[in-house]
Amino acid sequence: MQMRVIKSDGAVEEYLHTKVIGTLNNALALVNESNVYAAEQFSEAITFYLYRKNQDDHVASDQIHLMVQAILSATGYDHAARALNEYHLNRMLKRRRTSVTWQGEDQVRPDEPWAKSRIVEDLMARQGLSRPLARAIASAVEEKALQLGISRIRNTLIRELVASESDAMLRAGQQLQMAVE
Repeated sequence: MQMRVIKSDGAVEEYLHTKVIGTLNNALALVNESNVYAAEQFSEAITFYLYRKNQDDHVASDQIHLMVQAILSATGYDHAARALNEYHLNRMLKRRRTSVTWQGEDQVRPDEPWAKSRIVEDLMARQGLSRPLARAIASAVEEKALQLGISRIRNTLIRELVASESDAMLRAGQQLQMAVE
């Protein structure tokens, strides 16, 4: 049985053990204690728990977030759990405070709330990318856009960020493919 994750935007994707490792290592890095080995061990515990104790084959991303915080706190990394929670809350706040302003179109459109899922859907529809790759690109774009610290971001800037991140990730994928062959 493959575990599925219900994202906060309602999208459903496969559970990836490596994403949990990344989240844990990022939380440790927030407090200058990056430790991939510890992140792998904690992730193994979370994955084991999810597959052994979870009666359903779906889990909400918020539940995983809470498990990450719990395991960090239980293993002496309270400060990393707090830093991760602060990062998570700040990101949600930035998302809510950011809107997209439409320019360069014949029709006048009102500002829209920031939605990473729109970028994902657009990449899948227009470029035929897989959902995981589209989500990775959209996450990188979101990180850059929210770091700008502006409340209204133009759709044209988002398009440029998407094009730049898409090129970079597709190029990296091609280089990796060539290295493997």
